[in-house]
Amino acid sequence: MAADEPPGKERVTLNGHTEWVLSVSYSPDGKTLASGSLDDTIKLWDVATGKEQATLKGHTSWVSAVAYSPDGKTLASGSHDKTIKLWDVATGKERATLKGHTNWVYSVAYSPDGKTLASSSTDRTIKLWDVQTGQERLTLNIGSFLCVLQPGRQDAGLGEWGQDDQAVGRADGQGAGHPHGTLVASELRGV
Repeated sequence: MAADEPPGKERVTLNGHTEWVLSVSYSPDGKTLASGSLDDTIKLWDVATGKEQATLKGHTSWVSAVAYSPDGKTLASGSHDKTIKLWDVATGKERATLKGHTNWVYSVAYSPDGKTLASSSTDRTIKLWDVQTGQERLTLNIGSFLCVLQPGRQDAGLGEWGQDDQAVGRADGQGAGHPHGTLVASELRGV
């Protein structure tokens, strides 16, 4: 931002999706932005120029979640088609499709070491996946309709809150954030 520009000024508008954008994620180096859309695609954008770099196609329904791996080489996407896809960022090619959710996938997040991917779904589960093999490691059944995954926080853990914003349980005894009645996962330890 130039010294004479006011804070919060729009830098660029990224046009290219044909429907609403549901999720965005910066690459770890901050040079690329991924966006997932109701048009069933993922787009990769050059942050400096605002130009579209690639369109990733493979989901058969809305792309509701995108997340970069910590090394920036892989992008995970979650969709209303009940799958998670892993994409090679350099080539734009699909590396794997993770199947196991029985309803829409709403969020995805990598562990800080990049070895585990967490996904949440309206099937009321969080699934932990081995990124290298694509195998499901663990399923956590939750009471909330939707959960939000927030990796990299210092107060790592899983917690569940009721409608009155009161904590009703924690999976690992650690702290976590709380967005009004949803389960929040932060950095997953011991996985």
